[in-house]
Amino acid sequence: MAVRRAAVAATSVVALALPLLVHTVAAHSSSSPHGAVSASTGSGLEPPAKQPVATGSGGAVSSVNPYASQAGLDVLRQGGNAVDAAVATASALGVVEPYSAGVGGGGYLVSYDASSGKVRTIDGRETAPARMRSDSFIDPATGKPIPSSEAVNSGLSVGVPGTPATWQKALDDWGTVSLAKALRPATRLAEDGFVVNDEFRAQTAMNEDRFRDFSSTTELFLPNGELPVVGSRFRNPDLARTYRQLAHEGVDALYRGDIGRDVVRTVRKPPVAAGSDHTARPGLMERRDLADYTTVRRAPTRTSYHGLDVYSMAPSSSGGTTVGEALNILENFDLSPADRGQALHHYLEASRIAFADRNRWVGDPAFSDVPTKELLSKGFAKDRACLIRSDATLTSPLAPADPRGTGSGCVRGTGNKEPHEGPSTTHLVTADRWGNVVSYTLTIEQTGGSGITVPGRGFLLNNELTDFDFAPLDEGTPDPNLPGPGKRPRSSMSPTIVLEDGKPRFAVGSPGGATIITTVLQTLVNRLDLGMSLPEAVAAPRISQRNRTTTEAEPAFLDSPERKELEGIGHRFVPAPTTFTPSPEIGAVAALEFLPEGKVSAVAEPKRRGGGSAMVLHEGR
Repeated sequence: MAVRRAAVAATSVVALALPLLVHTVAAHSSSSPHGAVSASTGSGLEPPAKQPVATGSGGAVSSVNPYASQAGLDVLRQGGNAVDAAVATASALGVVEPYSAGVGGGGYLVSYDASSGKVRTIDGRETAPARMRSDSFIDPATGKPIPSSEAVNSGLSVGVPGTPATWQKALDDWGTVSLAKALRPATRLAEDGFVVNDEFRAQTAMNEDRFRDFSSTTELFLPNGELPVVGSRFRNPDLARTYRQLAHEGVDALYRGDIGRDVVRTVRKPPVAAGSDHTARPGLMERRDLADYTTVRRAPTRTSYHGLDVYSMAPSSSGGTTVGEALNILENFDLSPADRGQALHHYLEASRIAFADRNRWVGDPAFSDVPTKELLSKGFAKDRACLIRSDATLTSPLAPADPRGTGSGCVRGTGNKEPHEGPSTTHLVTADRWGNVVSYTLTIEQTGGSGITVPGRGFLLNNELTDFDFAPLDEGTPDPNLPGPGKRPRSSMSPTIVLEDGKPRFAVGSPGGATIITTVLQTLVNRLDLGMSLPEAVAAPRISQRNRTTTEAEPAFLDSPERKELEGIGHRFVPAPTTFTPSPEIGAVAALEFLPEGKVSAVAEPKRRGGGSAMVLHEGR
């Protein structure tokens, strides 16, 4: 069994150049039945070349990792479409970005269909088990919410995974290849391994203490009890075996089969390591919860901004409504690159207002009457815009307004503090030669998820249920985001596609918990209002206001002249946290822009999270 477990090779990088010597026994005995993929998707030692911008034609992929982007590009090269490439990229991210996404998580996929000109979405958010109740995160001994630090590393935090069902649904409805074929690059990558970089080691180190609390996680991610070594090769044959089983049996292997059995066993009795003093609360998941899981095809949110149509994800995500409301508010002002300070002031205030409304009204629409249409109303946005002054800031927490009311948006008041939401996740965008586009955000919640690896399966379980409010934010006001049986916790994921005259212009998204919303919003404002190119808009320093008394800011902004200008009218800035990332960063965008003459520009982060990976099928300006 120890041979089959994933491990970082103890050999040196020089020795890794001898593939016959470094393959484990399991890598030979359980090789994929689907044949080989190109060396660029994991067979060679070095990762594919990484660049933040690529321009050309024939299709494009952008993600945080070059192995994953290459997996998607290989599928495009073999004739697959944007949906096929998105699933291939996402499954590869499950290998190389296992602390951000994977089989044990969920997400939201937004796609543009070139043949119909329609934008479609899949809600693949995790769901709460049937036994979960509104007080499941209340400690009966104290009558108070259990500490967040205790909840996140527990079976109680684990929602029913939606990612495999999302992959299958997307391929069945819009793809051209089977799930088995889409999983081939990721399966080979898990089997052959990838080269450990500084980011992977740093994220492991940040999670080391809680990873050591679980025997299966220690065995997988801390081989021989040590942190993975930069430059060594990390293999995950257990995950390769899981992918092969999904390829052979379909996603029923998870939702009705052996993989699901192992997931439920792990959730109900987390494998706490011998000698650990961690008490992992057992989860409530049962096998019927997996069997009952379904994705949901939802109508996208839609608003207009400067004549462009902005589509995103509807509730259970709050991304589409909150980005959309903020854009609608900003349309009431003239944001000019000639006065960047005032433009950023309006951006921050619009975000503050939209978050106040988001926290009050958005939840799972199967359980709450979410006023999606009203939140995206231009009239409601105009009412809310009257709160913004050019020479002063609003006071947070700002009270929400009722979008169904008449003229209620200009009333000031005190609201509730921002609820907890983990700041990890990952995002990808793809486009193909036919003009189809995908913007897909997927997650296991915070970096490292619950910290619990399913033994023998090679993937971490999410801690997505901590996105619920553990108790009502205001005892006198209904809370749409309390836990409930089968309920989807509110998310901030904001996979976005922007159309111009019915054709795709941009696709954008980001990880980052609640900062996803501000990252997508600021990127759009940078590009559409402040005269930046898309690469400049992605690279620019970020600030994030989420109806808090202070605004989080990246280091480059804290050294900028705009900081002093904004502080002069009342804004207060604090450094972005480093809780789940090695450096103080906000978001990690992957984006596309469609250019004249059939060209496309794929854009990734130049530095955040170690820099992303943008690729096109045929390069050329």
